[in-house]
Amino acid sequence: MACGFRRSIACQLSRVLDLPPENLIKSISAVPISRKEEVADFQLSVDSLLENNNDHSRPDIQVQATRLAEKLKCDTVVSEISTGRGTVNFKINRELLTKTVLQQVISDGSKYGLKSELFSGLPQKKIVVEFSSPNVAKKFHVGHLRSTIIGNFIANLEEALGHQVTRINYLGDWGMQFGLLGTGFQLFGYEEKLQSNPLQHLFEVYVQVNKEAADDKNIAKSAHEFFQRLELGDTQALALWQKFRDLSVEEYVRIYKRLGVHFDEYSGESFYREKSQEVLKLLDSKGLLQKTVRGTAIVDLSGNGDPSSICTVMRSDGTSLYATRDLAAAIDRMDKYNFDAMIYVTDKGQKKHFQQVFQMLQIMGYDWAERCQHVPFGVVQGMKTRRGNVTFLEDVLNEIRSRMLQNMASIKTTRELENPQETAERVGLAALIIQDFRGLLLSDYQFSWDRVFQSRGDTGVFLQYTHARLHSLEETFGCGYLNDFNTACLQEPQSVSILQHLLRFDEVLYRSSQDLQPRHIVSYLLTLSHLAAMAHKTLLIKDSPPDVAGARLHLFRAVRSVLANGMKLLGIIPVTLTA
Repeated sequence: MACGFRRSIACQLSRVLDLPPENLIKSISAVPISRKEEVADFQLSVDSLLENNNDHSRPDIQVQATRLAEKLKCDTVVSEISTGRGTVNFKINRELLTKTVLQQVISDGSKYGLKSELFSGLPQKKIVVEFSSPNVAKKFHVGHLRSTIIGNFIANLEEALGHQVTRINYLGDWGMQFGLLGTGFQLFGYEEKLQSNPLQHLFEVYVQVNKEAADDKNIAKSAHEFFQRLELGDTQALALWQKFRDLSVEEYVRIYKRLGVHFDEYSGESFYREKSQEVLKLLDSKGLLQKTVRGTAIVDLSGNGDPSSICTVMRSDGTSLYATRDLAAAIDRMDKYNFDAMIYVTDKGQKKHFQQVFQMLQIMGYDWAERCQHVPFGVVQGMKTRRGNVTFLEDVLNEIRSRMLQNMASIKTTRELENPQETAERVGLAALIIQDFRGLLLSDYQFSWDRVFQSRGDTGVFLQYTHARLHSLEETFGCGYLNDFNTACLQEPQSVSILQHLLRFDEVLYRSSQDLQPRHIVSYLLTLSHLAAMAHKTLLIKDSPPDVAGARLHLFRAVRSVLANGMKLLGIIPVTLTA
C-alpha cells in the first residue's frame, strides 16, 4: 500500500504546481517491479497533468518532466528524484519504506490496501448483486459456476470497500418449463426417487417429458395448461411446484457451502408473477404497450418499428415473460433496498435482454435505471468430467477433490492434515477460480484439467502452496522472532522487490474496484507468490543471526497476510499445512 507516501509526494508537488494534493494523488502510481534493475517506487505521469492533452504538446513532455523534477527536493520521505519517459520518478528512503510497509501490513490486517488515500472520500453505498441464479428443478450445471464465483468476488470486493451489499440469488423458478415438469412428474415421477435424489430425478423426468412432448401434442398441451394453472394460483399445481423449489434450494445451499458462497436472499421469478401484471398495466397506462395480431404484447423501444428493438412482455394467453418479471423485480428491489447500484452477473448472451430492461425502466420514468449494471462474462468450453457430456457442478467439484487428493498423496506433509478431503477441495477450488479469473471476464476460455492442477506456474495450486509454506515458516520459527525487527537487515534486492510489490496492493484493489475485473488481483498475487518463492530460497531464516532471521520472518509474514487477503477477496479460502 502507499502507506501515506503518495500523499507526501502529492503535497510537495502541490506546492510547486499550485494544485490541491487531492487532484494529484491518482496521477502518482507505484512502479511495477523489474527483474533486471531496481526501479523507483513511484512515478508521476506528466501527461496526466496536461489539460490540453493532444499530440502537439507531446514533444514538450520530456522537457516538462525535467523542469518539474528540478523544482522538487529530496526530503525525509523521498531519497532520490529522477525522470523517465514523460515521468518524474521518486525513490522512497529505503529504511522508511521497509519499516512503514511491514508495520502497516501487520497493523491493518485484512484492511491493508483498503485504507489507502486512493479510497479516501469514497461514499458508502447500498449495492445489490444478483448472481448465480440456477434454474430450479435442474441440477446445478457448470454453466452457472462462472456467475457464482464472479458474483461472489464482486460482492466480496464491494463489502471490503465498506459498502452495504445484498447478495441475491434470483432463481429461475417460473415459466413454461414448469408446465412441462409438472406434467412430466404426474406421468413419470416417483415420490421415493424425488426424496432420495431430487435434482437427479427431476432432471430425468424433464428429459423424458421433453422427448415425449416432441412426438405427442397432447403432452405439450397439458404442459401449457399446467403452467396456466400455476399462473392462476391453482393450489394443487402450486403445491407440486413448491415441493420442487424447496428440494432444489436445499440441494443448492449444500453446493454453495462447498463453494464457500452465501446469499442474503433467495428470490426468484415466481415472486413477481403478480407484480408483473402491475408492470403491464403501467406500460399500458403510459401508452407503451402494443398488441400484435398474434395477441402478444410488445414494447417498441425504437419508436419506429425496428424489429431488433422490440421486446415481448406478455404471451397471447396473458402469462408473463422473463423481461416482465425482471422489470417487476428491479422496481421491487428499489422499493425494498433503495440501492445506489444494482449489478447483474450473467453470461454475455443476455446483454441485449438487460439493455432492453434498463431502457424500459427509463421510459417508464424510473431515473434510477442508470444505476443498474450488467457484468457479462464469456463461456467456458471443455469442462467435462470423466463421467461424460452433461457436466454438473457437483461432478466437477468431486473430480477436483479426488484429483487433488491423488496429487497430495505423493507429498509427505499430507499426513499432517487433520482433514485432507477439505484441504483437497479448497486447493482444487482455488485452481478452478484462478484459471477462470486470469483473463478478461468477457472472454470465452478453454478449460484444461492439466493446467488446473499444475503446482508450478500461474495456478491456484501454486498460490495455495505458497501460502501454506509461508504459514509453516511462521509456525516453525515464529515464537521467538515476531516482536521487533531491524530494517537494515532487509536491504537485499529480493527484499526490496517484495516491499515495492506490497506497496502496489492498494492500486491493484483500486483498479479492480473500477472495472470489477478480478484479473488485476490474480496477476498481483501470482507475482507476489513468485517473488516469495525466489526469496524463500535465498533469504534463509534457519542458522541466520537473530536480527536477520527476525526481519526476514516479518517480511514473509507480511507476504502471507497480503496473499491471504487477496485470495479471500477472490473467494478462495487459504490453506495451511497444519489445518
